[in-house]
Formats: sequence, C-alpha cells, structure tokens
Amino acid sequence: MTAEAAAAAASAVSVASYQSAFHQRWHALHDPHVRSLAWLLEAPDLLDPAASRWQGKIASLPAAAATDALPWLQRLDAAPQALHEFLGIHRFTRLGRYAEKLLAWYFQEQACLFAHGVQVQAGKDETIGEFDFLLWQGDALVHWEFATKFYLLHASLPGQPALQSADYFVGPNLADTLGAKMRKILQRQLALGQHPAAQPHLPQALATAQALIRGWLFYRRDESLPSNELGISAQHCRGWWCSLQELDAHVDTDYCVILPRLSWLAPARLLKSEGMTRAVLQTQLNQQFAVDAMPVMVASLTLQDGWLLETDRGFVVPDDWQGRAEKKLQRATAA
Repeated sequence: MTAEAAAAAASAVSVASYQSAFHQRWHALHDPHVRSLAWLLEAPDLLDPAASRWQGKIASLPAAAATDALPWLQRLDAAPQALHEFLGIHRFTRLGRYAEKLLAWYFQEQACLFAHGVQVQAGKDETIGEFDFLLWQGDALVHWEFATKFYLLHASLPGQPALQSADYFVGPNLADTLGAKMRKILQRQLALGQHPAAQPHLPQALATAQALIRGWLFYRRDESLPSNELGISAQHCRGWWCSLQELDAHVDTDYCVILPRLSWLAPARLLKSEGMTRAVLQTQLNQQFAVDAMPVMVASLTLQDGWLLETDRGFVVPDDWQGRAEKKLQRATAA
C-alpha cells in the first residue's frame, strides 16, 4: 500500500469510527436539534488550541461538557418545545445562526451567559462588530467568537506545492477559505472588546477573547491529512468530496440521503422512509446541478434497529467546481 493509500484508508476509518461512536453515545436522543446540540458540545476541536499559529486564541469546551450535560439533554429531548421556539427556525435560517443559538441556549441554561449577539455601533449608522458570546467564567468575563465551518481541501495548483496554507481549505460556495476566516477572526473580531464603542456593553474588562470553532473538513480520497503546522486538530471531524462522475466510488451503501443545511452538524439519524437509493440520489443530483452550482452534502446510511444511521458523509460537486475553486485559490494564495 502506498503512503497516499494508507493515509486515505486511515481517514476513512477515522470518519467511520466517529459516526459510529456518536450514534453509540447519543442513541437515546431523538430530537434532531437536541442531537445537533449534543454534537456541538462533544465534537472534537476543528483547530488545535495548542498550535502556536493561533496565539492561544482558540477556545475549547471542557472535555466532559457533553457527558456532564447528558441528564439535561435527555430532559430536553423529552420536551424540546421551548428549545424549538427559542431557535425560531424558518426556511431562511442560516446554519451559523442556528448553531449559535443552540449554544446560546446551552450557556443560558448553564447560567454562564452574560450576553449573546451584542451589536457594537459607533454612532447611528456604523456597525463596528458583534459579540457572539460574553460569558462568565467564575468572576471573569470572556468574549467568545463562534463559527461552524465546512471546508473542502483543494490542494493541487499547477506549479505549487501540494499544501502550503489554510487557504487551500475552501468553502463549498467558494465565498471564503479557512485561512481567510481565521485571519478575520484573529485580527478583527477578537479585537472588538478593545474598541471604545464596545465599552458601554461590558460591565468589566474582558479577561480574554477567544474563538470556538466547530465543523467538518472534507478531503479527496487520495489526499493526505494536513500536517500539524497548519494548526488543525488531529481529531477533527472529516469526510470526502468528489465530482458527480465519482459518486459510485464514494456512496456504496443501499441507503443514502441529501443532507439539508441545518442537518450538517451531527451525524444523521433518519426514518427508513427518509432514505433514498443511489439511483434516486444520482437523479436528484443531476437535477440539482442543472439549476444550481452549489455542492451538495450527502450521507451514506446503514439500517440499524429500524433507523437509518449515517456511516460516512461528503460533498458532491458539479463538474465546473474544481476549476472555479482553483481560481479562488490562486487569488487567495497570491494575496
């Protein structure tokens, strides 16, 4: 086995074992929003908090946060109506906003939330920024920025080394890169508490400002995982990405599903009637890409105890996506 094949195999095992472990830990939770919250609490860090490149500005939830919250999550799962009302979900709800409100509910219930989503303005019409979370840690007040991100590694540019920076992780809509997102957070968003316009919102000086980053990274089957120099956690959640023509090599189970955006957080658990065959998936993707160039997240599913459980996930991209991604990367890496 080549080194590349070994890396791909290791990646596949890691993905499968994460989904399996999640289902085992949270099999008693049925409400999809409570399961998403459980994932936010227990998901491995996307970025390594100890990596020097992040300057100590990456936050982590306590390792036992989800385990300690299990009785509370079970009660919430049994009566989730108040959570649903708090989330206020509608057809235009953004995934980032959804995840942020899930965490706000948790921090509120843990009695450590001072404020959430506080806009800072200078004058009547100029918005300086927004505090995602102002939290109490004992007597200290801290600022946490929060992001839930999904990036595809596209590390092959003509004449350049395979992987030089976090800018090679691009968003499925090509609107940003992991590198650009983190520069914005570290250089601008975490500095908000120092702005004079922010001071009226703070009852005392901030003890620290950090970013909590959740999400999944997606790789080609033959790509090696990034080195520690990029500051990515070795335990991060990961999947694959492929073109439509490569679908059969990536989805080889009897059941699969297209995951809507608000279902991108936790591994999927569905009724059997909600699954589809690969043939139906292929037809739906053909129809989707005929009118929309946005990559689609799909999950492979296995039937267990009457439920369809996610075993693997990835993005299927339209034929021209790779070319558009290369142009995005060339601009990003030249900046």
